[in-house]
Amino acid sequence: MDLEGVQKRVDQWIKAHGVRYFNELTNMAQLSEEVGEVARIISRRYGEQSEKESDKSKDLGEELSDVIFVAICLANQTGINLQEAFEKKLKIKSDRDSERHHKNSKLKN
Repeated sequence: MDLEGVQKRVDQWIKAHGVRYFNELTNMAQLSEEVGEVARIISRRYGEQSEKESDKSKDLGEELSDVIFVAICLANQTGINLQEAFEKKLKIKSDRDSERHHKNSKLKN
């Protein structure tokens, strides 16, 4: 499914189950909270911080999906076509970074 389809599915879900979108400020706070949950899992599971027993059952995929869901809500309510924005960003990054990472000695095995 493309991003446009995902945006439509989220919009349909909001209309069927969510009553309405939270306002943009609330969704921005939600996004920050969800990113924090991802950071907590990664820092404890893959970083140097010890993982609490209560965190071991946390699902990183589910938390990443929460981030995506809220980002899509923000895009929907602010009129952003994520498919177009993503394609534009990928082109910018491809043009700008076409050789950059290949020349980075830190990325060599």
